[in-house]
Amino acid sequence: MSILALDVGSKRIGVAVADPSRTFAMPVETIERTNLDADLARIMALVESYGVRDLVIGDPVTLAGERGLAALKMDAFVERLRGVFRGTIHRVDERLTTAQATKTLISADVSRKKRKGIVDRLAAALILESFLGRLRNERLP
Repeated sequence: MSILALDVGSKRIGVAVADPSRTFAMPVETIERTNLDADLARIMALVESYGVRDLVIGDPVTLAGERGLAALKMDAFVERLRGVFRGTIHRVDERLTTAQATKTLISADVSRKKRKGIVDRLAAALILESFLGRLRNERLP
């Protein structure tokens, strides 16, 4: 069973999936947001396509570690997602993942126009990498 990660923003949702051995994360696609029902339908199509049992969602806490307005909006999104997804949903601190993804793309000399379509799925991959690292650490004696 696969693990899928989402970097949920107001305009786009970045998507990444773990390889079968759960060693690394692969950016998959960027969902252009239209409305919540359509967003959830696309996520569920990906869940079905990849045989996902676990979803990892970036949790937008503030740099001070507090739960602000963005985190409250994410709570509401996750509650709606729980209504259609029967697996386990994991929340992972996403602080600075988009900034890190943008910095990586800039250093790779990716144009601003191309970065717009890639940054969200790369941020989702970073969120998933963080989660996979935590899984590996939990398994160590």
